[in-house]
Amino acid sequence: MLRVRCLRGGSRGAEAAHYIGSRFRGVFTGWVQRTFQSTQAAAASQNTCAADDKATSPVPKDCLVCSYNEWDPLEEVIVGRAENACVPPFSVEVKANTYEKYWGFYQKFGGQSFPKDHLKKAVAEIEEMCNILKGEGVIVKRPDPIDWSVKYKTPDFESTGMYAAMPRDILLVVGNEIIEAPMAWRARFFEYRAYRRLIKDYFNSGAKWTTAPKPTMADELYDQNYPIHSVEDRHKLAAQGKFVTTEFEPCFDAADFIRAGRDIFVQRSQVTNYMGIEWMRRHLAPDYRVHIISFKDPNPMHIDATFNIIGPGLVLSNPDRPCHQIELFKKAGWTVIQPPVPLIPDDHPLWMSSKWLSMNVLMLDEKRVMVDANETSIQKMFEKLGISTIKVNIRHANSLGGGFHCWTCDIRRRGTLQSYFD
Repeated sequence: MLRVRCLRGGSRGAEAAHYIGSRFRGVFTGWVQRTFQSTQAAAASQNTCAADDKATSPVPKDCLVCSYNEWDPLEEVIVGRAENACVPPFSVEVKANTYEKYWGFYQKFGGQSFPKDHLKKAVAEIEEMCNILKGEGVIVKRPDPIDWSVKYKTPDFESTGMYAAMPRDILLVVGNEIIEAPMAWRARFFEYRAYRRLIKDYFNSGAKWTTAPKPTMADELYDQNYPIHSVEDRHKLAAQGKFVTTEFEPCFDAADFIRAGRDIFVQRSQVTNYMGIEWMRRHLAPDYRVHIISFKDPNPMHIDATFNIIGPGLVLSNPDRPCHQIELFKKAGWTVIQPPVPLIPDDHPLWMSSKWLSMNVLMLDEKRVMVDANETSIQKMFEKLGISTIKVNIRHANSLGGGFHCWTCDIRRRGTLQSYFD
């Protein structure tokens, strides 16, 4: 069994423990330390959608939701929408997650639409992506279009919305359960509304539906004085375990988790805190083991352009953001592949992400992968691995902050729950 313990044996873990412990004045030190440890293997208990104690299948026959990993044959998927996408207001959590060269863009256009011509091209690209998925035999579902420019106010903050482009950020499917992430950006507080029609349909088919505790997103959730002046600053802060989100209340984006059967890997990031990880660990135990892993990343936000599991015992690991626990995967017999340098031009706008969206691919099964048509280097890498590439151009859609993995949430893959680390 793979056990990842970030708090033991290392200055990074000690610093993180000291930081979190001080935030909670020692009250929650025990569970914070446990958060860094893998959930111990327990006797697998069968989960059922129905109340029949005699049921022998963990998922009822008519349940439309069933996905345990990132590579089993894909049968049904949600694909996001670029329509009506708005630039989020330039708040402290947005500043901490974006690059300095785009801060002027956010300050000028926050609360307004992304450039109309760019959005139009992104919409067309995603429509073509949907058509290609359908041609590959995959059922495609879409969230509802919503006017994200509408202002809203809670007792703790006010904001406008952003989009429903990235279902991977807000929805996590574990077996026959759909988990709605609480999110961490105020501009994404009501993003779940675009998916509720779909989730109710899946619930009515027999799926489990869980909404994680919704944060208030009060000022206390954010370090209002989070010091960002350079990439070096970000490296230093990340190494100290300091992020713009505090431990005031649980928060997480679903895209900081990646699945490999009974083992689920997660990073502490700018949008996912230790309380959020602990909530997920307790919620999924004992059937699933949640492991924290970390990277040399100055701005961690979503794991799948840094560490993308593409098959049983096969993972893409970003060479610019090495994983501190990579030897544990190698010792478990996994093959670790470093993808080639992305080919996206320097002048192409990437308002919310890096060029490493090239590795943010979607596996249709172990031998088919959806990859950007412009990224010829990574196409050749997959072909050498014996994996056929399905090429789609989503360059303008990339600008909104995601690749194929981000733009999708796999609802059903044909497979069974297995352990890949025992």
